[in-house]
Amino acid sequence: MTTTPTTRPHGPRSRALLVSLSLLLALPALAAAQDRLKKMPGYEQHEKMSREISGAYKSGATTVSWTDGGKSFEFRKDGKLYRYDIASKRAEEPKPEAKKKTDEPQPAADRRPTRGRVGGLERGRQAGSALSPDGLLKAFHRDRNLWLSDARDVVESKVTTDGDEKTRIKNAVASWVYGEELDQTTALWWSPDSKKVAFYRFDESKVPDFFLELDQTHLMSKIDAEPYPKAGAPNPVVDLLVYDVESKKCTKVDVRDGKPFTDDVVGHYVYGIDWTPDGKEILFHRTNRRQNVLELAAADPTTGKVRVVIHEEWPESWVENTPPMQFLKDGKRFLWTSERTGWKNLYLYELSGKLLATLTRLECEVARVVRVDEEAGVVDYMAHDGDNPHKLQLHRVTLDGSNDRRLTDPALHHSVDIAPDGKHFIDVAQTHDIPPTTRLVDAEGQVIDELSKSDLSKFEKLGLHKVELLTFKAGDGKTVLYGTLHKPSNFDPAKKYPLLVSVYAGPLPASMGGLGREVFMMPSATAEYGFLLASFDARSGSGRGKRFLDAIYKKLGQPEIDDQAAGVKSLWDRPYVDKARVGIYGTSYGGYASIMCLLRHPDVFQAAVACSAVTDWKNYDSIYTERYMWTPEGNPEGYKAGSAMTHADKLQGRLMIFYGTADNNVHPNNSLQLIQALQSAGKSFDVQVGPDMGHSAVRSDREMEFFIEHLVVEKP
Repeated sequence: MTTTPTTRPHGPRSRALLVSLSLLLALPALAAAQDRLKKMPGYEQHEKMSREISGAYKSGATTVSWTDGGKSFEFRKDGKLYRYDIASKRAEEPKPEAKKKTDEPQPAADRRPTRGRVGGLERGRQAGSALSPDGLLKAFHRDRNLWLSDARDVVESKVTTDGDEKTRIKNAVASWVYGEELDQTTALWWSPDSKKVAFYRFDESKVPDFFLELDQTHLMSKIDAEPYPKAGAPNPVVDLLVYDVESKKCTKVDVRDGKPFTDDVVGHYVYGIDWTPDGKEILFHRTNRRQNVLELAAADPTTGKVRVVIHEEWPESWVENTPPMQFLKDGKRFLWTSERTGWKNLYLYELSGKLLATLTRLECEVARVVRVDEEAGVVDYMAHDGDNPHKLQLHRVTLDGSNDRRLTDPALHHSVDIAPDGKHFIDVAQTHDIPPTTRLVDAEGQVIDELSKSDLSKFEKLGLHKVELLTFKAGDGKTVLYGTLHKPSNFDPAKKYPLLVSVYAGPLPASMGGLGREVFMMPSATAEYGFLLASFDARSGSGRGKRFLDAIYKKLGQPEIDDQAAGVKSLWDRPYVDKARVGIYGTSYGGYASIMCLLRHPDVFQAAVACSAVTDWKNYDSIYTERYMWTPEGNPEGYKAGSAMTHADKLQGRLMIFYGTADNNVHPNNSLQLIQALQSAGKSFDVQVGPDMGHSAVRSDREMEFFIEHLVVEKP
């Protein structure tokens, strides 16, 4: 599950805790207010202050371009370009004739595909072609088969012939769920020497189709049929083949070591495919269906024989499905990230599978590798070991795993840019209530100079309130969690305010940006309607260790929902919080969480807006759902407890449901099933439909109209 505004909120990955969470807290500016909103309380104040808030402070965060191998750099301040000489500690405006070319960024040592979506591709899809490294040939997908052509598409040849719509075999393209949940944005991989191309083959003959009606606002609609494996349903059978351009022969990679395609076999899922730097082997990840065993495997492209490079398993729940991996310059050694200790740490391996060194032994999460300096024999990385886990810190460790040092102040959150020579770094330091300052720091962590500082003079003149960082106990009464609280500029502690909660609460893989960052946040303009705005962490959040996450295994819709209620309850003793007027909103998983909070905790929440929400995990895809819930057959009680329909008769507050009729991720039947259950229970609720819209959210002005109507105009 993943998100982008109006097209993808699974993301509604808006873990409003700190960086990403703040995005949903600040609802988008109104394009055109709903009919009644302009006449509602708080509208004029919001219109007045939203324009002011957007430019209420000048950030001290700046970026630099390194020059002279790290001896100097260029940066902009107050609209002017400066060149800073580190030796003299002087910044001057460069003269045009003296302007030097900035250093080229270092090439990435990691050849493996990065996670994330490729521009221009529809969700779940792959690029249709791939050009060979030498630029002479093109591999492409057509009519379910692999084809080759010259780069100009003059001469074409068909490589495979078994791809067929009737048999549901397809080559050189991936099954939808692989694109959606395993980020497979290509199904074609050329060898570095352009002599071979590896490609996917899928058998979807046992995968049920989901039928979605599209173009419903047109004169004639059409049906989109997609093989979509729902939780517990048959998965597509995956294979990996290699075509040799010279011999014109295909070799099948033995991705399952000769074993049949079963739920238990490691090779049920095969993904993360790429060639080794020398082109002698193909690397890929493979897991069992339960996704609690993962192997990094290497295949001989000539024989198809496979060997295991690294074996990871976490029997208690699931393993991270794409551990970060980065090759060193020799193309044989690589850095590997593993949660095998319960914490994400770094290891140095060679392709033979030999562990060369354990680089870190932290009891916190490594966030990412920043830089590898092989000449100096050191690795710079960020870790979650500030004075709270949302403050990232820069560390430096040697390649043999010794002398691990933290180089930054744990009281602050840091973003860094290390000089090419490794002798200095630029540090942007901040917290939730301390705006960013950009500083030059040496390799020992000593601050050399301050380059830029934030200006809060307008912020203070407007009387804005800094966002408050909250700490509270989770639903288990033990685990410490974090949250944020926004107040309106005219906040009066003697008054009582309704509270809105922005929520995502779903598990977010670190590689997909799910980690909270404690950065300076502007107060949300939405609060100017006369609300307090809060966002709460949950035990589903990344950056806190594997055992922390295990609390939600087989229990989606329970611990993380209880944590939202616990966050609200932690504010009950504040006299200005009206606990009888609490609303919650979110999209995708956030929509699901909003529904479950309203249904399961009616004493805490009085209103909810739920967009593009899963309402029963039986309705969602196999890879995502089973990673956290296993199958409906293997976890019937968990699925029952996590279904909104189980709790539909408990609805007491006001609910708005939104769904897009063309949502091919969280299908419309999720909302329709809940609507049916609520109608059967005799409940009143609102529905907003997005005609021909995909995975998206209701307009923010309609959302605010709903909350003002039910929490302000018509007090519960």
